[in-house]
Amino acid sequence: MTIKRIHSGGEFEAKIGYCRAVVAGGFVHVAGTVGQGDTVVDQCRSALAVIGKALEQAGASFADAVRVTYYLPDRTEFEPCWPLLAETFGDNPPVATMVECGLIDPKYRIEIELTALLP
Repeated sequence: MTIKRIHSGGEFEAKIGYCRAVVAGGFVHVAGTVGQGDTVVDQCRSALAVIGKALEQAGASFADAVRVTYYLPDRTEFEPCWPLLAETFGDNPPVATMVECGLIDPKYRIEIELTALLP
């Protein structure tokens, strides 16, 4: 089996020792991704852009997503992201889970992890 690693150059990739995504076994596994911005919606949009770029580099798109997990330090901040997520996944929504937990830095309001099937 061939494994392809995709790096985005994010600050934590080198510090922690991981890559943005791994293509293996017909799937694209995208690491938990935080975004930049002042609000949870800004950060969600930014994280989705990073994830979208990784999917593109792997030869996939959001339409190929099969599972997504959202991590938030405050579950009440999830609802404002719903319209953006519905727009992103459109008619091809993956299964999803939201977990309330601490993130690597208190400035982050959402982290998104995604798995997609290669087309």
